[in-house]
Amino acid sequence: MKQEKKQRNRWSGCWNLQNRDREAKTMKIKTDVVIVGTGVAGMFSALKLPRDKKIVIITKEDMRSSDSFLAQGGICVLRDENDYDSYFEDTMKAGHYENRKESVDIMIRGSRDVINDLVGYGVDFKMDGDDFAYTREGAHSKPRILYHEDITGKEISEKLLGQVLKLENVTVLEYTSMQDILVKNGKCIGLKAVSAEANKTRLEAMEAGENVKIQEEIQPGGELPVEIYAEDTIIASGGIGGRYQHSTNYPHLTGDALDIAKKHNVRLEHLDYVQIHPTTLYSKKPGRRFLISESVRGEGAVLYNSKKERFVNELLPRDVVTKAIQEEMKKEGTDHVWLSMENIDKDTILHHFPHIYERCLEEGYDVTKECIPVVPAQHYFMGGIWVDSDSKTSMDQLYAVGETSCNGVHGANRLASNSLLESLVFAKRAAKAISAEKKSEKSAAGAA
Repeated sequence: MKQEKKQRNRWSGCWNLQNRDREAKTMKIKTDVVIVGTGVAGMFSALKLPRDKKIVIITKEDMRSSDSFLAQGGICVLRDENDYDSYFEDTMKAGHYENRKESVDIMIRGSRDVINDLVGYGVDFKMDGDDFAYTREGAHSKPRILYHEDITGKEISEKLLGQVLKLENVTVLEYTSMQDILVKNGKCIGLKAVSAEANKTRLEAMEAGENVKIQEEIQPGGELPVEIYAEDTIIASGGIGGRYQHSTNYPHLTGDALDIAKKHNVRLEHLDYVQIHPTTLYSKKPGRRFLISESVRGEGAVLYNSKKERFVNELLPRDVVTKAIQEEMKKEGTDHVWLSMENIDKDTILHHFPHIYERCLEEGYDVTKECIPVVPAQHYFMGGIWVDSDSKTSMDQLYAVGETSCNGVHGANRLASNSLLESLVFAKRAAKAISAEKKSEKSAAGAA
């Protein structure tokens, strides 16, 4: 396996007055839609918007430094109509029944269409003959999760990114960090950002109204102020893991959009709903924690304390398993517990979880022969910018999708493998809502 991409000398995207050229001209760009983020939510939004819309996508780091690329386990789907009631109940129960029922229904009902879209874009899900192969994870009453080895998020993200980069109406700006939104008469009319110095030529061309495509390589460094004026703005900037010492998230995902939304009195919801994943690979090394996918436990892996005793049902909801692990660690005075894959045959480990297997080998553990140390770490944010069922925020012309939004699907605790699905379903609805609004405006103008 290729080792995890080494962190570059990052440009943080922060407004640093000492390093900033005070005389730098503010670039002013006009577009139809601006999207913040290159995770699955941002890219799917772009793909579902009309091709006659000029779209600018900005991302704080490089295009692939999104948590969507890190998702391991899989993506849920409604297997058939007979599965609806149990899938709905599993989601509600995991969320402590604090979910918005309407949103849960929308996600489940929209799942099959989204999967068909992904297959159409070339996503390669594991097959069992002529049908999908389904796996199971914690708190699911039955197998309903599609997967690609143990890198489902990367498979989906790469295929979506490939499709986005083919579009002539889309420009992607790497190392471009949102600093604020632009507001006029209570409506969002775009955003302020700072961009890497290497983007200067491209930004100048865009300012002049020229079509510009992504260049192959872009390096961070320097700060260019940018104002991007757009009819609609979609925030898909991810979670808040960068605010935590131990997280499975990229450290640059610091929830900037939440602070910006609060500044402009955009409604926020459930900011205390933070999910801790029960099993990340224990390490004393600094940096992001490596996730040991829940699907490992779905295939039969078990948790042990230091005495090799099981102490919890491994397929309970994440918050329950996390609490049990924390209590066991406190009781024993240890920094971790142990995860054993002894119940999973070697062939399944090597073919279903090859990247987990290889990463553990790099850390000195052969999961086919021995237990690995695991510890809970921050993983997902269920709160965020409040949105309605079409991903509209409380401010006109401003949308939020993905982990930065709160549409109520997850309640107080996310059901495993609902994150990718929820992001895609509601990104698609945002694009549809924007398209419908423009059609309505044209009709009204024609009638007048």
